Amino acid sequence: MAILEPILGLLPLDDLPRTGWIQRGVPAPESIAGHILSTAYVALALAPRVTPELDLGRVLAMALVHDAPEALTGDLPRVAADLLPEGAKARLEQGAAERLLAPLAPVAAEAFAEYQSQATREARFTRLCDKLQLGARHVAYVRAGQHGLGEFGAVARELDCGEFPPAEALRLEILAALDG
Repeated sequence: MAILEPILGLLPLDDLPRTGWIQRGVPAPESIAGHILSTAYVALALAPRVTPELDLGRVLAMALVHDAPEALTGDLPRVAADLLPEGAKARLEQGAAERLLAPLAPVAAEAFAEYQSQATREARFTRLCDKLQLGARHVAYVRAGQHGLGEFGAVARELDCGEFPPAEALRLEILAALDG
């Protein structure tokens, strides 16, 4: 089976910026690929601290593919997604994932499906890592002098990390950095 084309299909993630940051005036926002990599770093840092133990391989696979559909769809900001009919964004992402990830490897498509279902501890943990990465990026932009990003702080403030105490510890660090 050829693998070059599926790999090439994911390359736009390197250059596509995260739209929410653009909408708030961040001049050179992180790319979707940068967000994905940083989410994997958050997962790598936190997962070994979670008990009972998580399957780190599955967590990292989900972190790597959770936004892969955006290579086709772009980064649809929350304000735009809220205007879509219920379930439309999920169907769009599922179709893009099937086109991009199924030819790449079965494990990639399986990881995306697990992440979307949120039925496992690993999937819920990975989603928290995605949100915590947003908080960490917010801190980085604030420290770089960026203003007008308060709504991103609300994500961290409202995040429920109770299932995973190490994630809660990072959430509190993020909030302290934003408040300090």
